[in-house]
Amino acid sequence: MMKKDKSVIYWLLSGCVLVFIMVVVGGITRLTNSGLSMTDWHLVTDTFPPLSEAKWNAAFEEYKKFPEYQKINIHNDFTISDYKFIYFWEWFHRFIGRIIGLVFLAPFVYFMAKKKLDGPTINKCFILLGMGALQGFFGWFMVKSGLVDNPDVSHFRLALHLTFAFITFAYTLWVALDLIYPEKKEIIISLKKLARIALVFLVIQIIYGGFVAGLNAGLVHNHWPLMSDGQFFHDSIALEKESWLLRLTEGKSGVQFVHRTMAYVVVGLILFLYFKSRKYTLTQQQQNGLNALVFIVFIQFALGVFTLLYSVPLWLGLMHQVMAFFLLTAMTYTLHRLSK
Repeated sequence: MMKKDKSVIYWLLSGCVLVFIMVVVGGITRLTNSGLSMTDWHLVTDTFPPLSEAKWNAAFEEYKKFPEYQKINIHNDFTISDYKFIYFWEWFHRFIGRIIGLVFLAPFVYFMAKKKLDGPTINKCFILLGMGALQGFFGWFMVKSGLVDNPDVSHFRLALHLTFAFITFAYTLWVALDLIYPEKKEIIISLKKLARIALVFLVIQIIYGGFVAGLNAGLVHNHWPLMSDGQFFHDSIALEKESWLLRLTEGKSGVQFVHRTMAYVVVGLILFLYFKSRKYTLTQQQQNGLNALVFIVFIQFALGVFTLLYSVPLWLGLMHQVMAFFLLTAMTYTLHRLSK
């Protein structure tokens, strides 16, 4: 690795850290029901929260025009102090998005001007730029769904916004890893294919995590290892919707069933990858990645169980989301080391 490349690597890794922080704040925003507090979007004037009591009152009066207040909070003695609390988290989430844009764009232009980026890296960075813009659109698209009739955002749009943030992080990390490890080496095809399969199922699990969050499906069947009434596949699943597709994508019981069952699949695939890898001579980097995968996936599984048993307290729900991020990090690193 050339010395001049280190600044580019640090830049990309700082982007990973910021995306991680944004996802954590997004998790707090969701768990505190703060996501619909800002009912409009202005790129410049919303950079800072209201700076006077008159502006706070105006923002609060605007919020009162929308379903979340009219159908839920109007019955909860909801005051302007409560509004300021939920406003902060949504504002902070959007503010970090602006910071990410600045942290990406300014150094990107500088590095291109100084010719510190080769052609392939420039192309990857343009992809990242497009992904960042698309993520901003997905955020607006998600919030919009909760400002019409339903006081909750669409769980499909929430899962899209959440999952794409994870994917953007993973791709940023992959680009950084390409620069950290520029050397080519012999790869083990069977392990690479299995790691890819595990990654696909992990992404599906993250999508269903978004479904569970969006539907508040973690508040039902708070039992483990079986669902309520000692059932593996609860009777309520078949009664929630008119088709099996809808039952497993829109029903609370069905979505929770898929998410809790998929957890076993993800753990099984990672363990299979780990034990299969013992047949081969691995580099230290590959072994470290696999060890981290096994360690993190068991922590994540345990967090998922306790989050369910305790009916999703804020700190446990947040830790479960954070650990999913660490699991994706380990998976991305391991796949990169098994692929390049």
